[in-house]
Amino acid sequence: MERPEIWISFAPELHLFVASARRTGRSAVRTDGASTLGHVVESLGVPLTEVGTLLVDGRPADTSHVPRGSEEIEVRSVARPQPVAGPTRFLLDVHLGTLTRRLRLLGIDAAYENPDIGDAALAARSAAEQRVLLSRDRGLLRRRELWAGAYVYSHRPADQLRDVLSRFAPPLAPWTRCTACNGTLRPAAKEAVHRQLLDGTQHAYDAFAQCTACAQVYWRGAHHARLNEIVDEALRDFGTPGAVPA
Repeated sequence: MERPEIWISFAPELHLFVASARRTGRSAVRTDGASTLGHVVESLGVPLTEVGTLLVDGRPADTSHVPRGSEEIEVRSVARPQPVAGPTRFLLDVHLGTLTRRLRLLGIDAAYENPDIGDAALAARSAAEQRVLLSRDRGLLRRRELWAGAYVYSHRPADQLRDVLSRFAPPLAPWTRCTACNGTLRPAAKEAVHRQLLDGTQHAYDAFAQCTACAQVYWRGAHHARLNEIVDEALRDFGTPGAVPA
């Protein structure tokens, strides 16, 4: 029995996932007549985390649809901002350490696994804690046990941050989260943290914050100007702060 042939096209944002022959217009695909549309799309290289609306002959369809011969399939990318059920919380894999720290700098709940605990454990934690898994690993994003996931499109941390903020529009609360462990920060009196400070720091600064989880102490030191640039740019382009900086 001849396998059904369908015609499929991908949104430009998805072209990096598919073979070059499928990046211009529509292309023919032979299916087995039993696989779902979601399986077909993934078999062509596109993680379903990156797929938005699916159109079959111009009408919206679900990933469970089984394509029939001669159908015209249009695969669109995820709409932005992308809604998330419940609070917007993230889990990042071992390769996204800088992005993790920048998300935390903005007060965004961003868990991080280092060292690498493996794909299965990452996906399981995403499901158990209902966190959006951020990764540049396409195979990881195809794991069925994921609660939600998103591909990080750039190698550059600044572009990665803009990508995540534009896609999920999380509330921003700069200077309220520990960049080291993801705990929350609270103001701390100099007298309470003086044993953790070098003499120069004690004499030069008076305002401090401390992590409620790991006890790390923060102050507006030499790197504050650069960090403030990151915060100001994020607030300017992606919203207003959710809390007053510490």
